[in-house]
Amino acid sequence: MNRRTFVLAATAIASLASTGALALNVREIEIPGFAKAAAAGKPILIHVTAPWCGTCKIQKPIVSKLEKEPAFRDLVVFNVDFDTQKEILRDLQVQSQSTMIVFKGEREVDRSVGETDPAAIEALLKKAL
Repeated sequence: MNRRTFVLAATAIASLASTGALALNVREIEIPGFAKAAAAGKPILIHVTAPWCGTCKIQKPIVSKLEKEPAFRDLVVFNVDFDTQKEILRDLQVQSQSTMIVFKGEREVDRSVGETDPAAIEALLKKAL
């Protein structure tokens, strides 16, 4: 393999790994209802929160408001508790509360950690549509 081909391949792999698309197997995610929603091609948000997390407390009303908007009527939201659902965190490769992961069906399209700007959260959710 020549140097240029190697660099292009490495860049593609790094890009996939950064979105979680390379290593994440959605069929292994043990969230009730997730597999069915993913198989149906639904837009999905997985929101990892903790009751003690200040950032999560800011995110929740923003997500709740967006869920009620017509543009997000098909969005399926799954809340994962950071303190008690450790196996799911491992499956999702999540290391921090206030993580939001969006899927378009079975494909992860983006994730964010600690975001509290309503416009940025809306933009993240739109990626799942």
